[in-house]
Amino acid sequence: MQNLNSVSPFFIVADLKASLGFYEKMLGFAIWHIAPADEPFFTMVGRDGISIMLKGDGMPRPNSTQYDWARWDAYINTANPDALYQEYKTADVPFRQHLMDDDDGLRGFEVVDINGYVLFFGRPEHS
Repeated sequence: MQNLNSVSPFFIVADLKASLGFYEKMLGFAIWHIAPADEPFFTMVGRDGISIMLKGDGMPRPNSTQYDWARWDAYINTANPDALYQEYKTADVPFRQHLMDDDDGLRGFEVVDINGYVLFFGRPEHS
């Protein structure tokens, strides 16, 4: 019996409004939840079956700023990384790594958000 459905990384961001703009305009995410309504400091954004939580007005701490070996802050599995890469390339999304088959047997690409968090969009090379 399947019991787990998804996982959502939780990113502390410097400016919630600017971060929302990046995820909505650049990555095609939608706001799924925002609170409180009058002066928001927390939101959940999502696209398809994945979501990312953002909490505003703090000091971002991407993994790569703390550890040289920590490449990503989130691994986002996608069935078709080639198509998503083309969509993001057209939208001028900032890539840290362009679409490729890497040494770990993964096909995908890396995007850096405006807080320095690195998102890997990809899948195992032979799936």
